[in-house]
Amino acid sequence: MTIGIIGAMEEEIKNILEDMNVIKTTNALGLDFYLGSLSNSSNSIVLVRSGIGKVNAALCAQVLIDLFAVDAVINVGVAGAIDKNIKIGDIVISKDAIQHDFDTSALGDEPGYISRMDTSVFVADERLVDIAKEVVEEIGFPVYEGRIASGDQFVSDPSVKDRIARLFNPMCCEMEGAAIAHACYLNKVPFVIIRAISDNAEEGSDVNYERFFRESAVTAGRIIKNMIAKI
Repeated sequence: MTIGIIGAMEEEIKNILEDMNVIKTTNALGLDFYLGSLSNSSNSIVLVRSGIGKVNAALCAQVLIDLFAVDAVINVGVAGAIDKNIKIGDIVISKDAIQHDFDTSALGDEPGYISRMDTSVFVADERLVDIAKEVVEEIGFPVYEGRIASGDQFVSDPSVKDRIARLFNPMCCEMEGAAIAHACYLNKVPFVIIRAISDNAEEGSDVNYERFFRESAVTAGRIIKNMIAKI
């Protein structure tokens, strides 16, 4: 089995890469795709830093599917909490994902609705969700399952946060997951999104993000390494 792992930033893949036995590095779209394995698993993995934002993330997922024929995709990274019960350092696992900035409501559509598609909500693979939850519980972090909302903006305005919460009721928001989920859905490839919470998506989130980002990224990477052993 070959598993694609996408992180948006270097810090989100660094500690996974450090433990990989890399057998080949392929450059595509200006990105390095690392093919190899981890010592705790017989599965092959392809690890890549996609860059920030939905377009980068979706393109990256498509390369994993087309060039490496991955059997599943795991997206790992950090996010801002939307649900008031979720705290910095907690873990969110996607049940599904939606793009909160997709908006054709001027044409009479619901916010988030993608015209001429059979769904705008992309459901994560149940087995991958269960494995992720099991790993997080074993490590001992608080874990939540629910919706992840993605958009091409860093949310730090309470009014924007309130709008996302009211319209989409997600656990957290970030900038890549739903685009990866969209690509996986169209290609019929199982996926899961895992987010370590680095801020609360309100005023001062930039400060909290800078303070907790690296710690959260390390946590997310640790989860991935333990997951690979169970898949």
